[in-house]
Amino acid sequence: MSEQKIALVTGANKGIGYEIAAGLGCLGWRIGVGARDRQRRDTAVEKLRAAGTDAFGVPLDVADDASTAAAAELIADRAGGLDVLVNNAAITGGMPQTPTTVDPATVRTVVETNVIGVIRVTNAMLPMLRGSASPRIVNMSSSVGSLTLQTTPGIGMGPVPAAYLASKTFLNAITVQYAKELRDTGILVNAGCPGFTATDLNGFQGVRTPHQGAAIAIHLATLPDEGPSGGFFDDAGPVPW
Repeated sequence: MSEQKIALVTGANKGIGYEIAAGLGCLGWRIGVGARDRQRRDTAVEKLRAAGTDAFGVPLDVADDASTAAAAELIADRAGGLDVLVNNAAITGGMPQTPTTVDPATVRTVVETNVIGVIRVTNAMLPMLRGSASPRIVNMSSSVGSLTLQTTPGIGMGPVPAAYLASKTFLNAITVQYAKELRDTGILVNAGCPGFTATDLNGFQGVRTPHQGAAIAIHLATLPDEGPSGGFFDDAGPVPW
């Protein structure tokens, strides 16, 4: 691999994902823009390139095995390897979504993207990450997945969709397991919370900008070799499980 770092950001055509790609691109990295929608993907790549980022499109549906395998092949062909994977792609599954009324099919769909999709993409990219000098995996989670915060009196988490919340708790658990399995490989695996960010995922109700929300992912993607692994962080530091 060349000295230029290579990163794949899933769901990078808009919102936080796009800002993560832009932020890493500003560091001189080459960025694979992972997205399902061709038009949005192409538009994001063009915008990133216009801003000076060395970006290329990666057709990727994280819920599809064939799409994920093809994405890994494309990155190997176009970039020759991979240093950082940012698993950002996620869905809410729609609202309302209380535990007593949610359709089990919705839960399956959300978990398929938010959890199984992360496993699918991570495992497909691992052979390339193992070849990197400083490999990093960043899983974009949310503090709404924190069981501690959800059960601490006086902390208001707002009306949280049941399937989405559970998927982020599930993702946090998977993050820990990856970190434990890969602890002797040099691959640092962490979860990051962007905070309450205004994106189309929440109807633009957040109080933070996508640029602000991307900061934690960029931080975790650029951790030094002695950095933490198996943690859950936001801009202020560790987030309780």
